[in-house]
Amino acid sequence: MNSIKIGIIGGAGYTGGELLRILINHPSAELVFVNSQSQAGKPVYSTHTDLLGETELLFTDKLPFESVDVIFLCSGHGQSAKFLAENNVPNSVKIIDLSTDYRDETNGFVYGLPELNRERIKTSNKIANPGCFATSIQLALLPLAANGLLNSEIHVSAVTGSTGAGQSLSPSTHFSWRSSNISIYKAFTHQHLAEIGQSLKQLQTGFEKEINFIPYRGNFTRGIMANVYLDFDGTLENAVAVFEKYYAEHPFCTISKSPIDIKQVVNTNKCILEIQKHGNKLLITSIIDNLVKGASGQAVQNMNLAFGLAETTGLNLKSVGF
Repeated sequence: MNSIKIGIIGGAGYTGGELLRILINHPSAELVFVNSQSQAGKPVYSTHTDLLGETELLFTDKLPFESVDVIFLCSGHGQSAKFLAENNVPNSVKIIDLSTDYRDETNGFVYGLPELNRERIKTSNKIANPGCFATSIQLALLPLAANGLLNSEIHVSAVTGSTGAGQSLSPSTHFSWRSSNISIYKAFTHQHLAEIGQSLKQLQTGFEKEINFIPYRGNFTRGIMANVYLDFDGTLENAVAVFEKYYAEHPFCTISKSPIDIKQVVNTNKCILEIQKHGNKLLITSIIDNLVKGASGQAVQNMNLAFGLAETTGLNLKSVGF
């Protein structure tokens, strides 16, 4: 096919920078404009310094919708709905929103978790990219929900890197606070709980059990590790078989037979899962990069599906390892 012509709205933040890093090397992508009101006229590498020597694109405050096939909305939560209300995006332009604004599938959006809604994403013009915690936790639970195996309360303890808080500074994102430190935030009330529950009910109708979620701020920059546990009557072998069958046709999800760590997925679009059985409890550990599979990489995965490309196009990325 011809190149996919792309515009990015809110390109100066972390998710915008990750999109640029991926799309510059995507064989079917053509970056047409990167919109930023605060950085207009400056080279994108002046903000995203890792792109020095990779592109001469400038940030712009213009919105040439007529020149693109798809736009990515990378502004903060609440800003996407405001942007779409204030700007007339042509129906011919697909929209992939990385904010929380349309994850409830309002305004014609499809929830963009490929491992759940792949076929719907392929035919959609409006895709709501999932949250980072939500992605990691859902990928730990979807196979069980698809088999009607969520039969108890679910407990989740998950830690994310500092980039999960976005680029704007706050007391808990400064190096002097974050370094050598860890803290709980939004215990039992995190905004991603709504979309997690929505997806689980999509697969297991009538699921009404509590999801007890304790999120942690980690003292590292990238990655999420979610530890999810619940009651499970079968054997470990039964559980592994359920997960391997569910993810057999999903290229970014892998089941590990040995202990896993976040560095295995940093800078990649992978989700690696490890499953353990302890008494009557099943423990699923799920790791992703919060900026890639948890945001921009998944957004490109959704773009690939929406434009009929192989799901992995431009996303064969190597982890840092050490």
